[in-house]
Amino acid sequence: MAAPLKRRLTVGVLTQTYTRFFPSTGGKSSLNLLKSQTLRHFSQKQRPPPHSWPKIRYVAWVGGGVAVATTAVFLGNKVLRQNQACTVFAETRQERPYFKPSREVRVDTDTSGLKLTLYQFQTCPFCCKVRAVLDYHGFSYDVIEVNSVTKKQIKWTDYPKVPILVVETAGAQPDLVIKDSSVIISVLESYLHDRNTSLAKYLSYYPCLTENEGRKKKYDFANKYFIMFQETTNLPTTPESRNEERKWRKWADEHLVHMLSPNAYRTVKEALQAFHYFSDVGQWEQNFSFVERQVVIYVGAAVMYIMGMILKAKYNLKDDVRQSLYDACNEWLAAVGKDRPFMGGNQPNLADLAVYGVLNSIEGCYAFQDALTNTNIGPWYNRTKKAVQNHSGADPHNIKSLPSNIPKLSDKH
Repeated sequence: MAAPLKRRLTVGVLTQTYTRFFPSTGGKSSLNLLKSQTLRHFSQKQRPPPHSWPKIRYVAWVGGGVAVATTAVFLGNKVLRQNQACTVFAETRQERPYFKPSREVRVDTDTSGLKLTLYQFQTCPFCCKVRAVLDYHGFSYDVIEVNSVTKKQIKWTDYPKVPILVVETAGAQPDLVIKDSSVIISVLESYLHDRNTSLAKYLSYYPCLTENEGRKKKYDFANKYFIMFQETTNLPTTPESRNEERKWRKWADEHLVHMLSPNAYRTVKEALQAFHYFSDVGQWEQNFSFVERQVVIYVGAAVMYIMGMILKAKYNLKDDVRQSLYDACNEWLAAVGKDRPFMGGNQPNLADLAVYGVLNSIEGCYAFQDALTNTNIGPWYNRTKKAVQNHSGADPHNIKSLPSNIPKLSDKH
């Protein structure tokens, strides 16, 4: 980054930091406010002699200056890291190695014109969320199953997580790479509302922010729960329903998903059962060698059994972790209520699909079977599953917009 830009960022952060930490109040300057607070502090104990005031002012100036400078440097570096990360992750990439798709999903009614490839773990809850949205809306797409140990299928990108959705473009244009499950869903949903705006344009509304936490790099994406409606005014939803949808999409990511590991891997037996189920449903026998599959199953089960205990403590789950899972299911059902089949009304909205996707990731595990037995989650879950499998979002009565190359009904008259 050029030096003038660094200076502008540093000055801007310094100014904002000074204003934030030393605001003007009641007509007093920040320094006078600091002095008055110091006076009050000493008046409660022992008031210092008059000759010590120059020292106090000096200490206040030096201490305040050090605090401001330290905070400014920290925030300035953070801003620089974020801006650099936005530039990297907003770009598209052209070259990536070829891997034979483990599965090809083809929907005859797909009119999107998009060639999509999903890099995933079959039973990852975030990947299940994305597949639920793709299937509900009737997208055709290829699936590349990623080896959870080596991750060789995604070595071409510096983003270490799944899902990753690649949109192949025509001609010499580089492919569009979309990361993070909630960003993928919001970009696709925005596109379905207005197909005259490019996916690349929509993606630019969700910049990636990174921050180093020790040896780990933390990723976050701005606006990821917001749908970009552009200039559309006649929306089929209300502001209240959109707020509700965003709230529960976030709840699925930040609360419900933390119920899974402690429950799916509650015991060594359950951990092994879960990984054998993952192997079957993910078709690991076809996608990975015998050795790779055995390593993932047995090493993965052992590691996740330990991680389940760690996550139980981290997220303050109950001693009987099943009860925490049941509580989450009941909390969701209470939010949906008894007067509507889905939170979205007659059809699932993105919150329905998010919660369904998270639970779908453990459908074949003992934990989910216990949830079906001990809560009333089954009827809602099965309704949502049917809507996803039938591509109900692609039904002409439920479609959000027509493809940009198909004339609207009003254009025919």
